[in-house]
Amino acid sequence: MSTDSTRRGPRSRVRLLTSAACAVAIAVSGVAMAGVARAEADRTVSSNTTGTHNGYYFSFWKDSGNASMTLRADGRYTSSWDRSTNNWVGGKGWATGTRRTVTYSGSYNPGNNNTYLALYGWTRSPLIEYYIVENFGSYNPSSGAQRLGTVTTDGGTYDILRSQRVNAPSIDGIQTFYQYWSVRQQKRSSGTITVANHFDAWARAGLNLGTNHSYQIMATEGYQSQGSSDITVREGAGPTNPTTPGTGDCTATLSAGERFGDRFNLNVAVSGTSNWTVGLNLNGGQSIQNSWNAAVSGTSGAVTARPNGNGNNFGVTVMANGNWTWPTITCRTN
Repeated sequence: MSTDSTRRGPRSRVRLLTSAACAVAIAVSGVAMAGVARAEADRTVSSNTTGTHNGYYFSFWKDSGNASMTLRADGRYTSSWDRSTNNWVGGKGWATGTRRTVTYSGSYNPGNNNTYLALYGWTRSPLIEYYIVENFGSYNPSSGAQRLGTVTTDGGTYDILRSQRVNAPSIDGIQTFYQYWSVRQQKRSSGTITVANHFDAWARAGLNLGTNHSYQIMATEGYQSQGSSDITVREGAGPTNPTTPGTGDCTATLSAGERFGDRFNLNVAVSGTSNWTVGLNLNGGQSIQNSWNAAVSGTSGAVTARPNGNGNNFGVTVMANGNWTWPTITCRTN
């Protein structure tokens, strides 16, 4: 990929993570990539740039307007943008893509907007632009692309697709190249991506990547929209769920359940004690519609859960009301 600020405009049919000079919950603390963690100060970028921060490669690009990305500890970044921005994309990851396992978690707030959260990368020989799309807003990124099957991995099913860009900007200037997609049918903003499973599924569908890998980042994009994200990425499998230690030995861990058109399920696992009180602080507009395996008090704002004789694992259904951010969680021993 060139290192200048050249960037193509939005796609005519599939508006996904645009290719060019630079090339989306609750942030997990203490996440580190393999090797020695660096302690660089937070850094906010709002103009086109690439580089490294706390041991991770990053990319930021926009064509106009108010979009910015703040690089935080280890693999974490936060972003926000408003409708003055025509198109922007940014994220953290690695300078060289590979068949790694990627763990990510956080909050992603697309609303009813054209925006995406995806693992994004390039190869050469041949030149291929690829996407593993985990979440998106109002525009389904599989629209307009050639569907070639599905792959089921990491707790979900992805549509496999291919599209082509003709005489378009790329990491090697103006080129004609294919784009490969895996688009998750069950949207999520935290999880594990076994990249090798997607590469292999693409190959079975006749979609062969190049032999020379360029970068691979966990990216947020917005196109003529507004939104925000707070994403932490690292290499390797393992827990991605927000875990909040509380008073005494009580620890509560959130994990994603099923998601529907207007609500989502969350599972809560409590450890360290069988006599606990868990607090869930819902975000604006959200409410509890249902719960199981715990005595839950309250329906909005600060909600409290206590044991009801069904063990230390319980769940809730949250009515999103347009806000898909997970509640914060606390735990204390009674």
